[in-house]
Amino acid sequence: MNAPDAMPLAGARVATRLPARDLDRARRFYAERLGLEPVDERPGGLLYRCSGMEFALYRSTGASAGTFTQMAFEVDDIERVVSGLKRRGVVFEEVDVPGLRTTGGIAAIDGNYSTKGYRAERAAWFHDSEGNLLGVGEPVT
Repeated sequence: MNAPDAMPLAGARVATRLPARDLDRARRFYAERLGLEPVDERPGGLLYRCSGMEFALYRSTGASAGTFTQMAFEVDDIERVVSGLKRRGVVFEEVDVPGLRTTGGIAAIDGNYSTKGYRAERAAWFHDSEGNLLGVGEPVT
């Protein structure tokens, strides 16, 4: 087996795609609540860019179960970001399960991403207008 075949996706770019039953409703949510505007649009899809990374919303007849994080935004100040999003009408999940509890919508997660040099992460979650569960995380070094 030659080197390119050994790890065929190792050099690939990750392309996040989130389903949306109603693209107009999703566009309004992402603009009004998150302050994001699409950088490109095609029939059935909206492309967004944040800090050089991209994600897309696509028209889908299916819906997300919304029971797990589908995409997350890494931020430097989670308190400021969560507070700002709450002012814009974003509702954060409150979680209280063994090993994970939010206070004011924010959880402390010990040991997350230690291989990246972090000792923990602070995280918060919310659903978009289409039921996708999105996260906000701040690495703790």
